[in-house]
Amino acid sequence: MTGPLLDAKTAVVTGGAQGIGFAIAQRFVGEGARVVLGDIDPDPVARAADQLGGPHVAMGVPVDVTSAADVDTLLRTAIDSFGSLDVMVNNAGITRDATMRKMTEEQFDEVLDVHLKGTWLGTRAAATIMRENGGGTIVNMSSISGKVGFVGQTNYSAAKAGIVGLSKAAAKEVAHAGVRINCIQPGLIRTAMTEAMPERIWDQKMSEIPMGRAGEPGEIASVALFLASELSSYMTGTVMEVTGGRLM
Repeated sequence: MTGPLLDAKTAVVTGGAQGIGFAIAQRFVGEGARVVLGDIDPDPVARAADQLGGPHVAMGVPVDVTSAADVDTLLRTAIDSFGSLDVMVNNAGITRDATMRKMTEEQFDEVLDVHLKGTWLGTRAAATIMRENGGGTIVNMSSISGKVGFVGQTNYSAAKAGIVGLSKAAAKEVAHAGVRINCIQPGLIRTAMTEAMPERIWDQKMSEIPMGRAGEPGEIASVALFLASELSSYMTGTVMEVTGGRLM
């Protein structure tokens, strides 16, 4: 394969204003894609799009991923602005950590809504467009927390495990139409959110990583690029752990 891996493709990335989402969008642009970033915060997502090169290359759209109407608007913006929808990355997420005894129903519902419902809405809307257009790729962001479960994350672990099941079921439904759906399960990645952890929590997580370091957002972006491109053309319904060997 020669040339940019996503040349002339259009990608949508939710949670794209910062962290892993922004790193994915940046990598996609570097491989020839036009990107539409979706994020709940209007000003940061507009600034992120400007950083990526402005309206000829990137656009920022305020979106609540728990709203079907917002998600539809996000995808319609991609098509109206750049002419197609080829790649969808469902990355938006939040945390509301607390032990099960202290977690409120609202905290549980918020996390399930953003992660699981948001991913379902994004997957459903993107797959509908892609199957009508002859194909496309969807990358859904799970977490190692969805594999093993962590104390204080019954909401987050449930949502991230659910994303795996959702992705596998959806992949079976649309494979015949040329739409591929795969998952990434990041481990400890160095972002503003993880670096805000108490030092003892950070150190405990680091002790579980055979490679002896946290990952960088760009290392998730590289895997997202692989799954979005034709390099992974015979892969669907897969789950790729990007953890430095943590919890093998």
